[in-house]
Amino acid sequence: MTRVRLEIDQVSLYRPKKRWKLYFVILAEHPEEKDKMIMATLPQEPFRLSSRHDNTYQFDTDDAGSEGLYILSRELPPERELNVHIYLRHTRRTTREIGALLQEVEQGIGADAFGILTELAGAATVPWLVIAKKAVPMVGKILSKIPDRDFGFLSAFERFGPEFEEQAEIDREKEFTGDASLVYSWSVEY
Repeated sequence: MTRVRLEIDQVSLYRPKKRWKLYFVILAEHPEEKDKMIMATLPQEPFRLSSRHDNTYQFDTDDAGSEGLYILSRELPPERELNVHIYLRHTRRTTREIGALLQEVEQGIGADAFGILTELAGAATVPWLVIAKKAVPMVGKILSKIPDRDFGFLSAFERFGPEFEEQAEIDREKEFTGDASLVYSWSVEY
């Protein structure tokens, strides 16, 4: 069974401010049901950037065995494609009840939400909200009503082609729709 793994390696912000409390909202295809998506917020508590970080945070280092921020791991779909959306947000609150964000989305989507589950996308015990694919356009609207600053979204869609046979892990760098960029990596585990 071939598995794919997604990790975030680095986030960079292009704003003059030097202090941030950031978190990611992840929206991915459900590993078993084609008509559903799963949504999570990571990490459980927002991570802080201070002036010493110079608006860049490195999750992965050059140290042996170092890994990035674990997002998901799942079986490679038969069509060898996987669609993942990543949103970057900043909160001004001293603590952010991440579970409350999933509940707000669940209430906003209504009947197209199917509850919050764990152990859906690999070993992490992160709570995932299961939603209908047709409700995906509503997620952005609901997030825009939450008073946290929005740095936009990016698509981490991947087609796992022959390049993954030669190289087990491939890094990608993309710009968010706002003033930030992300380095993430997809890896294939045979």
